[in-house]
Amino acid sequence: MRDGLSLGRVFGIEIRLDWSWFLIFLLVAWNLGVAFGNAHPDWGTGLQWGIAIVAALIFFGSVLVHELAHSLVARSQGVPVRRITLFLFGGVSNIQRHPPSPRAEFLITIVGPISSVLLGIVFLLGAGGSLGSMDAAVNDPQQLLADLSPLATLLLWLGSINLLLGVFNMIPGFPLDGGRILRSILWAITDNLRKATRWASYVGQAIAWGLIVSGVAMVFGVEVPFFGSGLINGLWLAFIGWFLSSASAQSHRQVVIEDVLEDVTASQMMRTDPPSVSAGATVRALVHEHMMPGDDYAFPVVSQGGQLEGLVTLSDVRKVPEEEWPSTPVQQIMTPTAELMTVSTDEEAADALRKLRQQDVRQLPVMENGNLAGLLRRRDVIRWLQLHTDEDLG
Repeated sequence: MRDGLSLGRVFGIEIRLDWSWFLIFLLVAWNLGVAFGNAHPDWGTGLQWGIAIVAALIFFGSVLVHELAHSLVARSQGVPVRRITLFLFGGVSNIQRHPPSPRAEFLITIVGPISSVLLGIVFLLGAGGSLGSMDAAVNDPQQLLADLSPLATLLLWLGSINLLLGVFNMIPGFPLDGGRILRSILWAITDNLRKATRWASYVGQAIAWGLIVSGVAMVFGVEVPFFGSGLINGLWLAFIGWFLSSASAQSHRQVVIEDVLEDVTASQMMRTDPPSVSAGATVRALVHEHMMPGDDYAFPVVSQGGQLEGLVTLSDVRKVPEEEWPSTPVQQIMTPTAELMTVSTDEEAADALRKLRQQDVRQLPVMENGNLAGLLRRRDVIRWLQLHTDEDLG
């Protein structure tokens, strides 16, 4: 529930709604309701808001189709996709690793805008029969819109917004689709994903700052072509620019991290002698004999035969009132081995770091032949990255 609401699976890919999606859905539905009411004053309140809600739902369905296109082609190229999440700025496919080649990235990326444009054309063709003659559209567009049926109005808006979505995503601002297409071209030219990502990220940062400056200018009344002016529009454009800038920098950092961790295994950076405790030890003994003397936050719980029984952490201790520490055994508060996410000694460090992030934990037990081989801590991975790159990953 922390990551949003799961809607189930499509083609084996989990579909989730981030909590921010509900905010943007309400904003879109509200704006459409007002716009439809102004264009069709003869519509009743129920029809006005009903069409607005349906339009918003189908629009986000179109965004989902866009992301599904990315995901299905990614899987066809051998790149796993864990989930698709719809959120404040549309949708994002949780593609697990970078494509294996520039061609694969180009194919994975281009299908998104193509799907949006095709949807836009289909919706517009559906509305075309109700638009009347081109002369009427040119001479009196407002009257033409007012005469449209609810279905034609719905299809016309969906067609226009999908075309806009397809075109907007082709802006070469990494990590938008256009930026990823630019990266695939630079990758093919340089044969260096890290360098291509850095250059595409610079372009993305420049476009993002252009949006931010334009948004601020709009707030102060400057008329910006296509975007117009005004406080709300300006703040929204600046917010999109800020988001694009942050996403571009984050995507660049991710590529650098995966590049540095390439061919590195968990065994190369794990702690091979982590302090451990027995299941029968009290929480008081854990705190005073292990936690306080050192700087460790997690301790493997091992049996006398050396078998891993679980893991106990500082957060587990915090759940126990201090007056109960002397009488509470570690076994009672630990996470059993069966419930732990673990990695193997030969597992790639990049995959291990991905598990650390997905589980939102600071450490993972490293196993070899069913036995505890060590403990991989997030800070050990960070230290490795700091030692092997001079780029800012903060």
